[in-house]
This record gives sequence, C-alpha cells and structure tokens, in this order.
Amino acid sequence: MDSSILTSEQIDILGEVANISMGNAATALGAMLNRTVSITTPKVEVINRSQSLDDYSNVCIFVQIHYIKGLQGNNVLILKETDVKCMTDLMMGGQGDISPEPINDIQISAASESMNQMMGSSATSLSSMLGIPVDISTPEVKWIDVESVKTFERMFEGTEDKFVKVTFRMEVAGLIDSIMVQLYPVNFADEMCQKFKESKLQARES
Repeated sequence: MDSSILTSEQIDILGEVANISMGNAATALGAMLNRTVSITTPKVEVINRSQSLDDYSNVCIFVQIHYIKGLQGNNVLILKETDVKCMTDLMMGGQGDISPEPINDIQISAASESMNQMMGSSATSLSSMLGIPVDISTPEVKWIDVESVKTFERMFEGTEDKFVKVTFRMEVAGLIDSIMVQLYPVNFADEMCQKFKESKLQARES
C-alpha cells in the first residue's frame, strides 16, 4: 500500500463521498432485497493493480461502472460469488439460499439490475455532493476466476498501476456479512476530490 499518492485531505474527502454515496446505494439494495442492508465506514487506501483481488479467493463478481456525465472514467465493484447468489435469490422471492451450482445467466442479469439500482442511487448522491449532474451507463457484470488476471486487466482503460481501494463491510440482515470493494484509478479520485472542493467553495460563496 502507498497512500502517500493521496493527501490526507483527499483521503478524508474520498471517505466522506464513499460513505454517503454507498450508504444510499445500500438503502436502494435493501429495498430490492426486502432486507436491512448496512455498510461500515469505508477504509480508503492506494494499492497496486496486482493487489486488487487480495480479499478474494476462488471466484468473484466484477461490476464495472462507466460514468457518462459529470465524471470521466469508470470504477469497479467486487463482490463475492456467494453473496451475489444470496442477493439474487432474495430478489427472485427466495430466502437467500446459496446454490452450489455455478452462477447462471439469470443470476447475472439479476445482479446487473441490483447494481444498476445501487449505483444509480450512488450517482444521484455524487451529483448532489459534487454540484454537477452525474450519470452512469448500465453496469457490466462479469464472473471471473481470481486467477484470471488478464480479465481484470481489461476492466480498466489505460495502463494505470495505482488504484484507490475503498473497502466496506456489508451486512444483509442475518444472511450476509462480507467485504465489498470499490476500485478506481488514482486520476479518477483526483478529479472527484477537485470537483468536491469546487462544489463546497461555490456553496460557501453563494
């Protein structure tokens, strides 16, 4: 980890932005699952690309979000396969059962819809905090083996090696107690911090 790339002010801003935006995203997810969803205060750090999957074993679900208005770039959410199976079973009227079978197209589609709702809520929060319209494309959901590094390499445009990693502990009442990770390039973090400070300055001047 090398957090020296970011200032302490930037880390504080990124933590505040993540806490509010993902808190709203968790509320949106809870409405879809008909369960209480809570996330902890996020941990913000800078990592090398090679460390991105250190919290995961076997397989995981990558959710890629492209910003099409307000911010330039994309970020990725990483979730455990078992958590996605549990969430999609709840969305389809089940009790949160985790099938031993490989994740299927119906589950991927349900996961895409849940992430679309979550990150749409997150984008709305960002828009309010940054003082600009923020919009995202439909998230791309992919199942990958943790060993498939080449798949991860294609998730981001460019060749950035340093990423901001935001780690949350996510709980879904009585069913899930897990880690959810958000990743984005350092230059994306710089842009978000700058827009956040500009928005605060404009608010004080108005």
